Order: sequence, then C-alpha cells, then structure tokens
Amino acid sequence: MAQPSPNAAPAGSAAAHRQPVYALVGNPNCGKSTLFNALTGLKQKVGNYPGVTVEKKMGTTYSQHGQPITVIDLPGAYSLAARSPDEAVTRDVLLGRRADTPPPDRILCIVDATNLERNLYLVHQILDLGRPVILVLNMMDLAAQAGLNLRVGRLEKSLGIPVIACEAVNGNGLVELRLAMSRADLPLARHAWDVPAPIAPAVSELAASLRENDGKLPLSARAEALLLLTDQDSVRVAGSAALSPRTAEILFAWQKRWEGEGMDWAGALVGSRYEAIGELASEVVLQTGAFGPTASDRIDAVVTHAVWGWLVLGVVMTALFLCIFTLAQPPMEWIGDHTALLANWVKSSMPAGDLRDLITDGALGGVGSVVTFLPQILILFFFIGLLESTGYMARAAFIMDRLMSRVGLNGKSFIPLLSSYACAIPGIMATRTIEDAKDRLVTILVAPLMSCSARLPVYLLMIAALLPNDRVSLGTKVGIMLLMYALGTVGAFGFAWLFKRTLLKGAPPLMIMELPPYRLPRIKDVCLHMVERAWIFLRRAGTVILGISIVLWFLTAYPKAPAGATPTAQLAQSFAGRAGHLLEPAIKPLGFDWQIGIGLITSFAAREVFVSTMGVVFNAETHDENTTPLRDALKAARWPDGRMLFTPLVCLTLMVFYVFAMQCMSTLAVVRRETNGWKWPAFQTLYMTGTAWILSFVVYQAGRALGF
Repeated sequence: MAQPSPNAAPAGSAAAHRQPVYALVGNPNCGKSTLFNALTGLKQKVGNYPGVTVEKKMGTTYSQHGQPITVIDLPGAYSLAARSPDEAVTRDVLLGRRADTPPPDRILCIVDATNLERNLYLVHQILDLGRPVILVLNMMDLAAQAGLNLRVGRLEKSLGIPVIACEAVNGNGLVELRLAMSRADLPLARHAWDVPAPIAPAVSELAASLRENDGKLPLSARAEALLLLTDQDSVRVAGSAALSPRTAEILFAWQKRWEGEGMDWAGALVGSRYEAIGELASEVVLQTGAFGPTASDRIDAVVTHAVWGWLVLGVVMTALFLCIFTLAQPPMEWIGDHTALLANWVKSSMPAGDLRDLITDGALGGVGSVVTFLPQILILFFFIGLLESTGYMARAAFIMDRLMSRVGLNGKSFIPLLSSYACAIPGIMATRTIEDAKDRLVTILVAPLMSCSARLPVYLLMIAALLPNDRVSLGTKVGIMLLMYALGTVGAFGFAWLFKRTLLKGAPPLMIMELPPYRLPRIKDVCLHMVERAWIFLRRAGTVILGISIVLWFLTAYPKAPAGATPTAQLAQSFAGRAGHLLEPAIKPLGFDWQIGIGLITSFAAREVFVSTMGVVFNAETHDENTTPLRDALKAARWPDGRMLFTPLVCLTLMVFYVFAMQCMSTLAVVRRETNGWKWPAFQTLYMTGTAWILSFVVYQAGRALGF
C-alpha cells in the first residue's frame, strides 16, 4: 500500500478534495508543449509570472470520470540547477518559492524516449521532491525507429511510479495517461540514491534548517538542500523567495570548509547522480538495431551544410514572402470589401455629422485598414510555427551560429532574434534561455531591429505606393520586402558587434544546443499558436488601435476650420496638424512633411497604427481592393508647392526609417521588466531612433543627389 506524501494535505481537509494540480516538466524539445496542447486543447490560460516575463501556461483536462484536472506547463529545463530565468521559474514553482503559484500536488515528468539517459537527470531531481510523479516516455515511435527497446515495466518497478509510453504528436498513450492522472492513490517514488558520504552531514544539517527556519516540508527540504549544494542557487528572478539567514550561514560554512580541504562538492554530487542514472539506463534501454545514420542525420547533412544550409534557409525565407504576397491576397480583398460595405451601410443609415464621420472615418477607417493585413500576419505566424514544430528552427540557429560568433554572440541568440520577426515581445522573452547576462542584454537591445509583423502593413503600403503599377513583377515586390528584412538583420548584427566590443564587452560563448529530431508538424498545434497570436493582434486592433483611431479622428477634426475650408486646410489647423507642424523641421530633411509626422507620432503606440493614421489623415477608405484607395490617396498627396509627397524615394526612405526606429510602447515595457529599470529602454529608444533618422537622411539626401 502506498504511503501518504509528507507534502500532501491532511485527509478530510478542503485541499484534499480540491481540483488536483499537475505540473508538466521536462527537457526542452521533449514534446512537452505538444502533450500540454493534446491534454488541454483550447482550455488554456496564457500569461506571465508576476515580476518576470516568463510565460505561465495553465490548462484544464479531464479525468476518465469527467473530473477537471488543472495542468501547469512549466518552462523547459535540463536541470533544477537553474542557469537562466526560465529554469529558475521551474525550480521555484516546484520548490514552493513563489507566492503567486502554489506548489503543484503532482508532477508529470516528460522525457524523450530516444535520449532517456540524458533526460533522467531532471527526473532524478524531481523524484527528490517527494511528490507523486508520473513519468511519460514520449516519442516512443522515434525510439523504435532508432532501434531502441525500452523496458517500461522494469523502469516502472525500479522507480516505483507509473510510467506511460506515449506518442503525444499522434495521441497514442493519452488514454492511459489520463487513467494514471485520475488515480487518487498515486504512489511516491522509491528513490534509492546514496549521497556521497562526505556530503551527507551537510545535506542533513541544511535540510533541518530549511524545515525549521524556511518552513520547508521534509522531502522538499532534502531536495532543496541537495540543490543548494549543487548550484549554489545562483540564479534568482522576481518573486523568488530568499533563504533565511541561518540556512545561508550553514551553507556558507560548509562551502568554506570544503574549499579549505580542496573538495569539489558540486562535482561529487553531480557525478554520483550520473552514476546512479547510468546503472538504471543500462537496465532499461536495449539497443536492438544496428548503429548508423538516421533520417535526421541525412537531412542534417544538407540543411546544416556550410553552403547548402544557407541556400535552404534562403529558399525558406523566400517561400515565406511569396506566400505573404500571393496566398493572402483573396482574404485581404474580402476583408477590404466587407469593411467598405459596412462603412457604406453606416453612411446610408445615419444622417451626416460628426458621429457618422467618427464611425466611418475614425473607427472603421482606422481599424479596417489595419485588420486588412491580418491574413499576411497569420501566414507569418503559421510559417514560424511550422519551423518550430518540424525542428528546423534549431537548425537555423545552428547555421547562424557561424555568423553570430563573428559579432560576439552564439546561435542561442538567433532563436530570439528569429522569433522577433513575428513580434519583438516574445523574442525578448525568449532571451531568458541565454545563460550569459551580457549576451542576453545585447540580444534584448537588438531584437526590435528584426522586422516584426507590425512593420509588415507599413512595408506593404509603401511598396504599393512605390510600385503602383499592378503589372510590376511579383519578384520585384518580394525583393524589396526581403531587402527590408535583410537590412534589419544586418543592423541587428552590426549593433550586436558594436555593443559586445564597447558597452558590454565579453568573449563569445560556446554554443551547446540540442538538435531535436525532425517530425511532421502537428497542424492542430501550429494553428492553435497562430490563432492565439491572431487574437492578440485583433484584440489590439479592437482596443489600442481603435482607441488611437478615435482620438486621432478627434485631433484631426477639431478645432473646426471655417465653413467651406478644404479637408487639407481643416487638417492643417487641427490639433494633430499643429503637432505635425512642430515635428516637421526635424523630419523635413528626410523628405517627410507634417502629415507623415502625425503618423510617426501615433505609431509610437504600435507601428501598424501608421497605416490607420494615414487612412484618417488622407481621408482614405477601403473599397474594391486591399490598399488601392489609400495608395491612391498617398500618390495624390502634395507639398504646398505642388511636388509629389510620396515619391519612390520617400517611400523607400520611410521604410528604412521603420526598419530602425523604436516605435512600440509594449516592447519598451517588456524591456523595462526584463532589465529591471528604464535605463536600457531609454538607451534603446535613443540609439534606434537616432540611427533611423541618420540612415533615412543619408538615403534621402543621397537619392536626391543622384537625381531620384
């Protein structure tokens, strides 16, 4: 009969009858997120842990009897000996250090069946916690393909916990897993592991102090004592509880004693763990097939090649932009047509006046011009989801490591930078996996230079104005788009090189990165990720952009000009016009006038607001095609002396400005949270906006000198 957990609530208490909470833990690339999605489907809540931008995912699944079960998807970790904020959050939740997240009742530990011995290190530490644990052997199909026979029964007997063979990507094993999760009497692990004799007294003394002075439960106290001696608990994040003075004093005394004796206490503990893990793995993992290159190895020989790898990466990026320009066109036209129909219906149903203008020109004109670009943004997120789920994202980082090392970073920084193509906010959040603090800060500082999806509407509008002839080849449009993305990437690498040699000097770190096996993407998960990001975009369009559009309409409509004044005269003397005129002396050398200045001011809230601003400023509406009316309005815009405002040179200059300018308050807020202050966000705003002005000045003035 299983013994009750020393961490469990007393029988009959309210806690004993509440909805059980499982923590989902595992190494990166073990299929943890796929399993989380398979268990919870759309019943998920995504947010951040208070005080730190590490994603907090909670979902609900149901037992075989229909009872709800809460599942917390913790960040991936190789060990509870945290080396990054991401791993620190996982450690702190499991050890009960976070007041905002109670310790989970039970733990689902996911391991990659093809790399069982390596994954068992985290499992070994989890078992020390003394909570009921279910071990899930994921990717059993890949293990079989690799000629591995895992003796599941023997592993279950050795650990004394349920072990479930699973293939999360196709749903195999989920029924058995839910049955195990439904058990009310999950046993504790029989975790036989001998701590090295010289270290055992220190573990006992620290565990006693953690119980008495830090309020830890017995088995948790022992696990935390082992962890303190392994990594000295060096990584702290906001919300992480500190040690009591007495426990810290005991820890320091033992460390000082061992240093005097020349003893490597951390190495002894880690070595002892690996010895026990090696013995266990040798009993449960049998190699039944011949060793040789796998399908992943053969693919990697091409996609990570010094030459062919770059070619593959180029083809992937080109295919992305081709899809953005072709596949998105029909739904964009549909959105544009129906926005126009709605605006016309409002005009036919309401008498003329400010309220009607507010709805048609402010709300529908502003939001509609941005929502039109939703199909292209969906395609971007879908492609990024495919790259991540197939395993190619890690290969792209491996390829880029050769280039990143030249600017003082490594391939781990490229994954946040690549994510920033979709949005700088998750890209900056992804830097939490970078161990070196300086490398992490440099990556944060340059991540917004990668052209995010918010810039996409601006680029597309400017390309439409730059190339108004519909007969212009698709290749030309794709080429200009690739040029903008390449410009941002080169800028990010250039500033990373500069910062690593000036403000944040440091040697380039070595990259140790696991290349996950290739898998067919689980389209449901990719679409789920795409829908989540689309909802965020639409929510911003329906709140931030709607609010800005309404405020902007008011600023362009008041104070009223004398009766009979032209729309241009009304705009010029309005509040928005006055602000634009104040900015004009600073931007006129770039070829921009006060009307463009209004767009630059409002787009500090969000870059894509520039498009809706131009729609309001130039009184453009969406009719038959996605950007044609606004494009025509831009082509018709003039300087007071009759010169065309949006010349090809100005369109190009404006795109260059948006490549480099920091115009996103949400990104700045995340940077402030990641860097714990306003110093680096202020520096980021100054250097990016200053660079944008200088480069735009060079492009415009050089273009004029050359006769463009």
